[in-house]
Amino acid sequence: MAKDGTIYLVGAGPGDPDLLTLRAARLIEAAGVIVHDGLVDSSILRLAHPQAKLISVAKQRSKHTLPQDEINRLLIAIARNGQDVVRLKGGDPFIFGRGGEEAEAAHAAGVSVEVVPGISAANGAAAAAQISLTHRDAASIVSYVAGQCKGPAEQNWAGLAGKGRTLVIYMGVKTAPQIAEKLMADGLSPSMPVAVIENGARPTMRVLRSSLAGLPDLVEHENVVSPALIVIGEVTARDSALAVVAQEAVA
Repeated sequence: MAKDGTIYLVGAGPGDPDLLTLRAARLIEAAGVIVHDGLVDSSILRLAHPQAKLISVAKQRSKHTLPQDEINRLLIAIARNGQDVVRLKGGDPFIFGRGGEEAEAAHAAGVSVEVVPGISAANGAAAAAQISLTHRDAASIVSYVAGQCKGPAEQNWAGLAGKGRTLVIYMGVKTAPQIAEKLMADGLSPSMPVAVIENGARPTMRVLRSSLAGLPDLVEHENVVSPALIVIGEVTARDSALAVVAQEAVA
């Protein structure tokens, strides 16, 4: 009976192949099977061996090509067939990447798992935009939230944004109007500065700026598309951050 393979949960970082860890790059180059998300940049997939089997489970129209339970079963089936499999995720697999669910499923099935962390989308995109998320003159707290895992109205974000705080919102493009409304209803100033980082750390990166009140119009008028992060807080208005600007939006 063939020995089970290993599932490698690998973070692909924000998109630039140069930002992969050495471990991630070596696994991608050697992999026989790669199961990847849609947020993994094509330049990273080109590192794979020409004979590697690439399986996309990209999210399309708010639905996965495979439900998460089926992705779990796919990974386990490949490993039980005696093959190692690289599960490649944008950013870090344990930050809004469902890597924890996949690891739990593998452990329950008795399949070996290794986690290879990556530069998170928030850290990578913010660095590329020269936004210091915890600049000591502007913020001592940074929080990451998901704009679509639940509806914004169902999430408690009280105290996460405001003076001395930075709020980073993943998957918030489609719900930008509800996000702005929710935060202002919670007492956040409509003039709070906001940056939207589209395609962070990639050649096509755009850094768009507005106030919180102007966020919905910014996203609509500039046709912002994923992958994009919304950063809310005074750190987005620091000199270093303002030096990297694709376009300015006036609320």
